[in-house]
Amino acid sequence: MNKLVSIFIVENDFSLQVLYRKILEYGGFKVIETAITGDEAIIKYKKMREKPDLVLLDFRMPIKNGLEITKEILDINKGATIIVASGDASVKGQALEVGAKIFLKKPFTGERLLCEINELMFH
Repeated sequence: MNKLVSIFIVENDFSLQVLYRKILEYGGFKVIETAITGDEAIIKYKKMREKPDLVLLDFRMPIKNGLEITKEILDINKGATIIVASGDASVKGQALEVGAKIFLKKPFTGERLLCEINELMFH
């Protein structure tokens, strides 16, 4: 059995946060924290004694966007694994360039999210 993968959800749409949590927990993952703004995400990430295995990050966020958050998290932890999600496909290149492992175009299915995470974490 694989170690339970811990996930930090950063999403400013609360209904999507709840949906992601349900999908991820159904898929056997452990959601250890959530944040609703970019600055809250960085503050919470810095305070975590054990860093999450994965950060699921919305691109369009209040105060700091997904690129800024990705850069800051990677400055704190070079080994962080980040998935950036956005309805705007034009930011895909930038997200991958700054260090995101995967870009997911919104909307996406729960099955696609689970498949991408499993592929990323276990292959």
